[in-house]
Amino acid sequence: MNIPRLLVVDDDAELRQMLTQFLQQNGCIALPATNEADIQKHLAAGRIDLILLDVMLGDENGVEICARLREEQSVPIIMVSALSADSDRMAGYAVGADDYIVKPFNTELLLARIRAVLARARRTSSLAHRRQKAIYQFAGWAYDSKRNEVVSPEGYQVSLSQRETMLLQAFLANARIPLTRQEIAVALDVTGEGDKTSDAEGRAIDVLVGRLRAKIENDPKKPDMLRTERGVGYVFAVDVVAEDD
Repeated sequence: MNIPRLLVVDDDAELRQMLTQFLQQNGCIALPATNEADIQKHLAAGRIDLILLDVMLGDENGVEICARLREEQSVPIIMVSALSADSDRMAGYAVGADDYIVKPFNTELLLARIRAVLARARRTSSLAHRRQKAIYQFAGWAYDSKRNEVVSPEGYQVSLSQRETMLLQAFLANARIPLTRQEIAVALDVTGEGDKTSDAEGRAIDVLVGRLRAKIENDPKKPDMLRTERGVGYVFAVDVVAEDD
């Protein structure tokens, strides 16, 4: 269960920060970027599920950037622009944009459009999903997603509750990425569509993390895998390798 990793590309620092914070508050990992070089760095560094790309980026043109990205990337792209003419919209779609939204916009509408594009991308890849890797290896452990089995380095099966399994899946899908309690809550569908996590829900997540640590860590009080990220939340601090069953 991947937490969406979105790239917010805009040369307006105030708008970029506002969008990044808004998306993070609504269950996404939002990464800021200002130009094509930043985009390429983020794409090379890890998974990006969607790019929110402004058309006018100072000396750079978002439509041209989109066209170049489409030569080698299938990542969904939503163009954002103050240009509202049909010809401007068509120019965006012509180079492979998945959607085009005009400024100024309602942030809730933008969020709905983002979710729609992500859902479309998931449906389009349904055949690929059936061929997804089924076994995940991490620090000598193995998780079989089809059989829903967790096996220790010593070869014995560890029983996890449904919630513990969902938590493990969230960390396996986002290895080495620090996750806030809010992001974990969204992944576990604790708060529905990204509502703010309450203190009680935050404590429940801490308890759940503690239970998972007790089952997969050699020393739950000094965890090697599921570590606390000070000021953020938690991070699954080991490499995860996915392979066919």
